[in-house]
Amino acid sequence: MNLFRFTIMKKLFTALLFLCACISTASAKNANDSIRVLFIGNSYTYFNNLPDDVQKIAESQRLKLSYRASLKGGFSFERHLKDKETIAKIKEGNWDYVILQEQSEAPAKPTHMVAEDTYLYAHTLDSLVHAYSPKAHVVFYMTWGHKYGCQTPVPNYPLIDSYTGMQERLKTSYLEMTYANGAWCAPVGMAWQQVRRERPDYVLYAQDSTHPSPLGTYLAANVIFSAIHQKPYQTAYTKGLQAEQAEYIQQTAQNMVLNNLRLLNITK
Repeated sequence: MNLFRFTIMKKLFTALLFLCACISTASAKNANDSIRVLFIGNSYTYFNNLPDDVQKIAESQRLKLSYRASLKGGFSFERHLKDKETIAKIKEGNWDYVILQEQSEAPAKPTHMVAEDTYLYAHTLDSLVHAYSPKAHVVFYMTWGHKYGCQTPVPNYPLIDSYTGMQERLKTSYLEMTYANGAWCAPVGMAWQQVRRERPDYVLYAQDSTHPSPLGTYLAANVIFSAIHQKPYQTAYTKGLQAEQAEYIQQTAQNMVLNNLRLLNITK
């Protein structure tokens, strides 16, 4: 009986050691794995090297984040679907996150135009991403209204002739894209609006009144990282901004994401 018990205990102990070894190996692998991110968009993403900012913020949190990007001036979702470079990068597969940013004016247009010219291609991109990266999280990067309203007015559609009107249309369209595709939303435009309201002295726009300044890019990078990270953080990476500005931007970005996870459809 004692020998039998000893044999059973020995087998259990061996099995336990094996299990611990497996867990340890898996943990080590997970710790060393890099988060793979693909950025698809245009100048709103490549201005001031936003992807590099996201990577540096991640590094400050001891997270390994590698990225690839297909970013071309003025490109829409439709044009990306016709672009060999974009398609090739999607087909590389094994992406953890794919950040999708539409042409700046397209989602602000009237509902029927957005349905035909944006939603259709957003869905096609989402489907293509998941065909090659089934576990990827698609994140729609909500952009912001032009400083003085849409620079390409739509006849008989005065709603977007102001910053506020354009921003509300962008918000609605990006959230609808998010929900329709079971994706996540990085609410850069919502955080942008808060900064405009609270700190009108902060320069978010470049001189053309549409593209981001370095401060605007830093805000966008923190919002996107917050959507991926989903936890409070502090980072010493400030993109050369004043400490007070950088801290305010970090907190605004995080609060906008973490206080609106349900609205943004963000879940682990």
